[in-house]
Amino acid sequence: MSLNNMLIRISPNKRCFVYKDGTPFFWLGDTQWELFRLFSMDDVETILENRKNKGFTAIQIMFTGVGDGTKPNIDGQTPWINNDPAKPNEAYFKRVDQVIELALKKGIIIVPGVFHQLQVSLITLNNARNYAKWLAQRYKDFPNIIWSMYPKAEMGYLPVVRELAIGLQDGDEGLHLISVHPDPSVTSSSFIHSESWLAFNIIQPWLYHERIYQMVTYDYNLVPTKPTVMAEAGYEGAGFRKKIQNPHDIRKQAYWSYLAGGHHSYGNDKNYTDPSSLKTWIDSPGSFHVGVYKDIITSCNEWWNWIPDQSIFADGENSGLDLNVSARSANGDWIMAYLSTNTSVSIRMDQITAGTKIQAIWINPINGERTLIGEYENTDIQSFKTPDDWDDAVLLLKSI
Repeated sequence: MSLNNMLIRISPNKRCFVYKDGTPFFWLGDTQWELFRLFSMDDVETILENRKNKGFTAIQIMFTGVGDGTKPNIDGQTPWINNDPAKPNEAYFKRVDQVIELALKKGIIIVPGVFHQLQVSLITLNNARNYAKWLAQRYKDFPNIIWSMYPKAEMGYLPVVRELAIGLQDGDEGLHLISVHPDPSVTSSSFIHSESWLAFNIIQPWLYHERIYQMVTYDYNLVPTKPTVMAEAGYEGAGFRKKIQNPHDIRKQAYWSYLAGGHHSYGNDKNYTDPSSLKTWIDSPGSFHVGVYKDIITSCNEWWNWIPDQSIFADGENSGLDLNVSARSANGDWIMAYLSTNTSVSIRMDQITAGTKIQAIWINPINGERTLIGEYENTDIQSFKTPDDWDDAVLLLKSI
């Protein structure tokens, strides 16, 4: 991948992302909120290389770290002199420069947050435009940037968000995409869907990840069509209604996002609550499993032209945390179903319209291993039972 080609654009079908030359870009994000602030450059190198090797393509970071922007980095430098966004601290942002440049060399997109609702008393209508313009001018020549911001999903925040968007567009002449990562959960940037500068939507279900499919589906059906990214749900290792989020939970979130028509970001609780424990979380099982998820999706012919379709299930769709989800290719040559538990489903085989024969395959979402089930006609309804010792499964049906 040429570094000059890394500029991200919206795809012609308005559902996903492409590189500058039109090559499809698979969004597999990671939340590394404190990567600019609380890690040495050696640790940054370790994290970025690890994520690259696992297939991550986008890293979500807060410019000033978690909080109101007044906390120093590991070198004792705060983002702004005297906590004034009109006076950016060059020593702080030199470290940011290094991280973004390193990510560029590794082919990773950086999604920096320029504003958080906790900064509302510091980044205001009076200074937001100029501050955002300064950031955009500084990073204009980095192609691996997508701008984000973190207001509350309330119309009262829209004036400052608009000022930030104007500043970003002024500073880089509209070169980079802009989105909004609303906070707190459960919410979506689609509360301002009609804003012309909002290139794509971001949803944050956080603890309520059984809402992922519903929320992505809602945004998927909005007009005008825009991509949707599920950018922050249950963190691996974090508590969720008295239950720790395990790798199975992480896999569910990823497939619910994609098969609803959206894109997905992973997160581990410790990367911002306990950065010094890097060695304990960097290779957590879920971080491998989402890489497998990416490999499975991108192995499908024209994976970027997929259509969510729950009518594929004649029986066994289920609901809530046991929801099974499905999608089909626009060309009619494959169906993918994610079965979130050990279960049985019945599939309408005539949803594959290319050819007359269908090959059915089980794919293990933990390691990507494939098991041939058999061959079928693309007529009638066929029942499938997940392998006995699997917690979840991917069912791939493709024409042959």
